[in-house]
Amino acid sequence: MFNHTLYKILAVTILSVVSLSLTAQERPALTAQNNTIYVGADGKYEAAPDTVQIQFNISAQEANSKDAYERAGKNAQQIRDILKSNSVDSKEAQIGFFQMTPVYDYSKAKRKLQGYRVNANVTLKLRDFAKLAPILQQLSDGDITDSQNVNYTLENIDAAKQKAIEDAYVRARASAETVAKAGGRPLGELLYASVDTFEQVRVLHMIEEFSASNAMVAKANPAPTEEFTPQTITVTAHVNALFGLK
Repeated sequence: MFNHTLYKILAVTILSVVSLSLTAQERPALTAQNNTIYVGADGKYEAAPDTVQIQFNISAQEANSKDAYERAGKNAQQIRDILKSNSVDSKEAQIGFFQMTPVYDYSKAKRKLQGYRVNANVTLKLRDFAKLAPILQQLSDGDITDSQNVNYTLENIDAAKQKAIEDAYVRARASAETVAKAGGRPLGELLYASVDTFEQVRVLHMIEEFSASNAMVAKANPAPTEEFTPQTITVTAHVNALFGLK
């Protein structure tokens, strides 16, 4: 009877030790320093985008590969002419991919070759937002592309990050001063800080689809992006700070 009771006590003790050990692993204890305050705060900064990115496709289909290739080349030349008419160097446009594929008719048991299709993806970045509307308009008038994607981005993001960090630090220090004042102690100097920043680069995504059927409507009405202000880009930062107490 004594041995059985002792065994139960030992088992409960071992389980308690194991449980405490697992808890310690899941939630590590923080060693607080005397006469210090550790705080964390989030900050943000809203910046205007500095770049507009236009993405569009060049697509052409003909009965043979040579004609499809030549038609795609003519479409590409039209794009060069449009860029030149808007004082944009054609080298600013980058081709993401170029693909030529056969097109088959599967309506019958044996597939039949109908022709060849050429597809290419082009990306153009502009700093001058005033050139966006006329370029979109001319691309739609020429019926050159299947789709146009417009994104406003922030290429020079470092300055915005610094502003967000500054805002986070001001908030962190204000929280530390409030705690110190409530405890009847003046806040001392900064002893340690860590910083994390996050940015939302792509803030506005629009898809403009034009075809020959609505080209006349496009001529009569302003471009979809005209007279609208690009949405601002929010950069956020988190600061953890350790302050001393006087």
